[in-house]
Formats: sequence, C-alpha cells, structure tokens
Amino acid sequence: MINRFKSASQVFLQIAIVWLIALIVIRAVEVLVNGLIHQFPANLCSFMLWSWLADISFWLKWIIFELILFIPLFFVNPRLATVSFKVFVAIIIFIQLALCTYFTTALVPLGADFYGYSFADIKQTVGASGTIKLPIMLSFAGMIIVLVIALNQLPKHIKVPLWLAWSLPILSVFYLMINGEEHLFKKNFENLFVNNLALNKVDYFFISSYIHFYPTDEDLDIYADSYIGDYGNDSTASNTFTYLGGSEYPFYRKANDTDVLTPFFNKAKNKPNLVVIIIEGLGRAFTNEGAYLGNFTPFIDSLSNKGLYWRNFLSAGGRTFAVLPSLMGSLPFGKNGFLELGQQMPDHLSLYSLLKFNGYKTSFYYGGDATFDNMNLFLQKNSVDEIRDLKSFSANYSKLPEENGFSWGYGDQELYQYYLANTSSKATKPPELNVILTVTTHNPFLINEQERYNLKFEQRMADLGFDETKKDSYRNYKHQYGTILYADDALRHFFNNYKKREDYNSTIFIITGDHRMPEIPMSNKIDRYHVPLIIYSPLLKRSAQFASISTHFDVTPSLLAYLHSGYGLNLPDAASWLGSGLDTARSFRNVHSYPLVQTKTEMIDFIQGQYHLNGTSLYQIGDNMQEELARDEVNYNRIKNAFENFKRKNASLDSKTRLLPPSVIQKYSPIKK
Repeated sequence: MINRFKSASQVFLQIAIVWLIALIVIRAVEVLVNGLIHQFPANLCSFMLWSWLADISFWLKWIIFELILFIPLFFVNPRLATVSFKVFVAIIIFIQLALCTYFTTALVPLGADFYGYSFADIKQTVGASGTIKLPIMLSFAGMIIVLVIALNQLPKHIKVPLWLAWSLPILSVFYLMINGEEHLFKKNFENLFVNNLALNKVDYFFISSYIHFYPTDEDLDIYADSYIGDYGNDSTASNTFTYLGGSEYPFYRKANDTDVLTPFFNKAKNKPNLVVIIIEGLGRAFTNEGAYLGNFTPFIDSLSNKGLYWRNFLSAGGRTFAVLPSLMGSLPFGKNGFLELGQQMPDHLSLYSLLKFNGYKTSFYYGGDATFDNMNLFLQKNSVDEIRDLKSFSANYSKLPEENGFSWGYGDQELYQYYLANTSSKATKPPELNVILTVTTHNPFLINEQERYNLKFEQRMADLGFDETKKDSYRNYKHQYGTILYADDALRHFFNNYKKREDYNSTIFIITGDHRMPEIPMSNKIDRYHVPLIIYSPLLKRSAQFASISTHFDVTPSLLAYLHSGYGLNLPDAASWLGSGLDTARSFRNVHSYPLVQTKTEMIDFIQGQYHLNGTSLYQIGDNMQEELARDEVNYNRIKNAFENFKRKNASLDSKTRLLPPSVIQKYSPIKK
C-alpha cells in the first residue's frame, strides 16, 4: 500500500510538471504573439514574472483536487489513472490555447459571457469575426500533437523526489485555505490590455463560470424587510427618486425629470422629428478633440462643435445587447440583459412607445440581422412601425465582405442610402422617431473600399503628427481605424444628403456609440463604456460642450421632458426610468448612480459620484474619464451597498415583479392609441 501510494504520488507529479511546463511555454508564446500584433508590456521582465505567477497559481489550485481523484483510481488501475490525467491535462491545455487565441483577437478575456448567447449568435459572431482561419487551425493541431508527444514521453524522464511529491499537495491545500491569489495578484500594469494579458485565461473562464452558475447573491430576498428600494439613497449624488410601487414595482417612480434641453432650442412649428444614430464601437478614445488615441473622426468632431456635446458620456453596456433597452427605454438589465428575456420581457414604456402614442411614426434601420440579441422582439414589444434589417435590402445594395462565409450585413454607406430612400422627406409629414444602428465598425473590420481607407489611415496619422514608431504601433490596428474613418465619411455623406430634404430643418439628430470598440487596447476599466453623445439640429440656438457625466439611461428621460415641455406630449406622471436625465453642467461632475454591464453575464461595474466600483476595486474618476485606484474603505462600502441594492431590484425581473402597473401600460399603449 505504501509503495503504491509512493508510486502514485510520483507519477502524478511527473505529469503535473509537464502541465506546468506547458503553461509556462504557452504564456511565453501568448506574450510574444500579442506583443507582435498589439504591444509588449512596458517592463517585460517584471510582467513575465507576474504572469507566470498567475499560471502557477492556477496550476497549484488544481493540484489537490486532481490528486484526490488520481490516487484512488491509481490503486484500482494505474494505467487508467495515468491516461485519464494526461487526457485531462490535454483538454485543459487545448482550452488554454483556444482562450488565448480569443483574447488575441477580442482583447478581452472570455468569461461567463459565453453562456449569454445562443448557438446561432455564437456561430454568427465567431464566423464573421474571422477568428477561425486555416493557419490557426493548423497551429492548434500542431500544438496538440506536440502536447500529446510531450505527455507521453517527458514524464518518464522527470525525476521527482518523494518529499516534493508529498509536500506539493500540502502546499496546494494551504494556498487555497489562505486564498493565496487574493494576496498575490493586486498588481496593476500600465493599461487594461496588459492587465488582461497577465491573466491566466482558463482560470478567468472557470472563475467567471462558477460565479455565473453559483452567484453569491442568488439568495437575496427582494421582499425582505431589510430590502432598500432606492439604491441611490446613500449616494452623495443629488439625483434621487421618489419610488411609488414598493416591492411589486421596485423601479416605478415619479417622472419629475427636469427639461434641460429647451434653453438650447428654437421651437419648431410642429413636433420635431428625431433621428437616433447608434454607431457600432464608437468610443471617445479615438473620437473628437482630446481623444487619447487621436481624433480619427473629423466630421463627427465638427458636429460636436456645432451641437450639444457630452465628452464624458457612458454607454450602459460593453456590448450591443444593452444599447436599445438603455438608450430607448432607460430599462434595467435583468439577469442576462433585458433583451435576453425574449418573450418574457416585462411590459414597459419607452421613447418608442410613448412617441408613437403621441402620434409619431417609428422605425428601426439596421445593417445586420435584427434577430441578433433579440432586438426584433424588443422592437415588436414597443410596436415599432417599421423594422428594416439585412433581409429588407434589395440586390442593388452591396454587402460587407465575407469572412469564413459570413458577413454582418450592409455597410454604413449602404445603410444610410437605404434609410434615405425609404423614408419620407416631406416637411408636412407626421413626426417620426427613426433609429439607425450601424455595423461596419465591428470585427472583422472589412469594408469594400479597403485599400482606399488604408491610405486614408496613413494620411490621418500624418495629419495627427505621429512619428514613425507610433505609426508602426497603430498599423497593428489599421483595419479598425480604417473602418472608423469609413464610418465618419459615411456619416458626412448622410448629413450632406439629409440637408437636401424638406424635413431637415425640423429634425433633431442624436449620435452616440453603443460601446467602445474593444479590439483596440483600452486604457482602463471604464474605457469600454466611454462613448460620445452629440445632439445636433438646425433648431439649435447655440452649441455647448458639457464635462459632466451622463449615460444612455439619461437620454430618454431628457428627450421626453423636452417634448413634453415644448410640444405638450401626453406622458405619464410616473415611469420606470433608471436615468434621471442628461446633466448640462459645463464642469466635470457626476450626479448619477448607475450600474454598467460589460457582458450579458457580468455586471460588476457601478458609478456613483466621482467613483467607479469594478468588482472589488474602487477607482476615482477624473475629467476625460481617467481613473486612479482609490483606497477608501468608507466610500467603497457605501457604493458597494448601493450597488447591492440595485442588484436586488434588478434580480426581480426574473420573477413576478413588474416594471409598471397594468393601468399605466394600458393607458399609454400605442396600440390602444
């Protein structure tokens, strides 16, 4: 028995050491590939030590669990135990390679967001992204062959002292007991990309998956006596709400939002048209004056100088799934995003439904497939008159280039042309709310005029005064920047054509991004949400720029308050908006308390006042959305409590809780109207 135990321990450790060697080699290759494609960490030697520590941490945590399974099986059948452990290691290494490849393409580690998408959504995203290429598949096959050979040949050549074979499991248990990685990995590198690069991708995926399936707050009782209805009650921010619905309607509040837009506008003879333009991936990092990556959107910059411009504006989500509910309905997220509720989306009111109730014609134009993320179900729920997507385009329009047989649909130029051709330009028509969502600035960043925009990219870098070293670094993302320049040009042509229409002078344009493009490395945690907001119209009296923070949640309350004040819209006295309206302060401040959701399964961000809570880390926000780690237990606990209060309310959307009383829904239903 003792000899068998000794033998089992030594065989186990021999295979485990090969696993550790594989992790170390894969890490070196991962850093090399990302360095060549993107950027190397500033202090490479220090970074490698920290990243190898992350790999050793992951390896060490698993040792004891694998040994507990291995030893009994080895006593029964040594060969079966050995082969089983080798297969397990091979599978883990294969997953490691796949996740590292994903990160190199997406520049964000894959976590529990994997579970938030249907198979059809995953198939379309992966296919269109261009991540599955023959060289990658061959490289995978080659790595697996090398791994199989290594697992078969190397263990027998590794001499393991018995004391090490017995002490390693003890170390593994001790490491887990003291939560070793919590003490080791508080390292912050120069930017978010490098921080993410340092992660062990399998460890991150497994931890995210565990939290997804076993959330720590799943047993929260929103109907308990201790439940706090207003997550903003403890805030230093000035905007708090008067809630009316108790636990049955936890988001139902008085709709006493201030009209801050009327002072900037001349009044039109009739209700103005609204055109909401949501540009895929449009981040502040490369948009408008002061963009830290440089201004690659000269036309959008010109609009911001002529309109109302919020330069410290945030999206509510890190992916497209969040934009329609937050921008058009100021709605909470639910467990995996409001759209993911599908047919079970709670009855609600939105900018769409309330404007239609007040006589507006409504539409949605999208260059892709509106069934993606259940956008079509949301639009149908809001009784949108026309839903136009890639299935509506005629053969006269050219699709974006295919990648692996997939194409997201139609480019911005084609989408805008299609919109102009299918909407009335008459000044005497009924008012309209039209929403346009673009798709060109999305992975794989391919356009039909690729070479032309490659040249424009080179010229733009020269115009911005980049030196050759900086140009070489930016060329790693030439396709991304090319599509940004293309999107800016497409918008210029759109406005040039719109000015020829009769309805131009009575139209208000709202321009924003759904989130910041993640495929160009990000500087900090909040960068993913930092997008511009521009309101432009011939009706404007004057232009203005605002440094105060607002979000997508604030757009619908402000637009409705403006239309109610100036044009007598019939609106309910109470609503379920998360947002309190746009802040038009010229100086930097934040009077809001809002959650932000990066993926369908990851809601770890919350802003309140000058602070941003990200998981267990608190950051202080400065102008231009710069962040510094804040070591402030008092504010950390206060904001964490406010976030937990919101999450309690948000969790209720998966149960019997409703957003609004049926009487309000029925009274303002556009179908009834």
